[in-house]
Amino acid sequence: MVPLVESSPREASPADIDEAVAALKGRRIVVLTGAGLSTDSGIPDYRGAGAPKRNPMTFDQFRESLDYRRRYWAGSHLGWKMFDAARPNEGHRTLAELENAGVVSGVVTQNVDGLHARAGSTHLVDLHGSMDRVLCLNCGQTFARASIAERISADNPWVDQPDAITLAPDGDADVTDYSSFVVPACSVCQGMLKPDVVFFGEFIPTERFLEASALVAGAEAMLIAGSSLVVNSGIRLLEQARRRRLPIVIINRGVTKGDSRATVKLDAGATETLAELSRHLLPGDPA
Repeated sequence: MVPLVESSPREASPADIDEAVAALKGRRIVVLTGAGLSTDSGIPDYRGAGAPKRNPMTFDQFRESLDYRRRYWAGSHLGWKMFDAARPNEGHRTLAELENAGVVSGVVTQNVDGLHARAGSTHLVDLHGSMDRVLCLNCGQTFARASIAERISADNPWVDQPDAITLAPDGDADVTDYSSFVVPACSVCQGMLKPDVVFFGEFIPTERFLEASALVAGAEAMLIAGSSLVVNSGIRLLEQARRRRLPIVIINRGVTKGDSRATVKLDAGATETLAELSRHLLPGDPA
């Protein structure tokens, strides 16, 4: 696996933490997370410093070309295996703990790695889907990703011994030779299978976005962690919070598209900053 780019050492100052705590303390918090939260679990960020430029496959390309589907499934199979081996980090566990304590009312994530669920978050909206589910575009049947992975390994034993893998945040990986790859088909209708994630060129399912909006509507503050807010879905949720005049705290290394709308912006790593904030936000902890 290609080594990951090291993250910036920037940390939030005590004064920054105090300001964020003042905005969040005593309020029901909805959390929006992005790829920057999962970097400490070994999953790279599309837009972090030093991240390689990528041109993710569009939904139209996937749907219209067998060659594109071969390329996607070969890379996605390898990427999913590495996602499956990843473990929640302290940031994921902190949010689950805050939810269990009633401080966080729910988590909306732009990530597809499933780490929030594995950490114990239950009021969770996977805004862009999750790599651990596969669906048939013809009949709608859903499958566990593990069962599809077993079929792929059986039909393509060579794909499990790559010389090098470059992993992307969407669970894809670079594979150079995929011409002989056998693409899995639906075992019910032989239709086209696709991981249950939102591709570029696809819309977030309406019901899923409504679930995320409902969490924002029921919250008294918003905390955004590890997202540059480049993707429109995140900005839409941020704008809903702004219009309700909720306090908004953003934790992210570098500039985000929502900085001008934030009550407090912490230019720092998501994992360590969430852990520090939780010391002040959990009931019985210092103010």
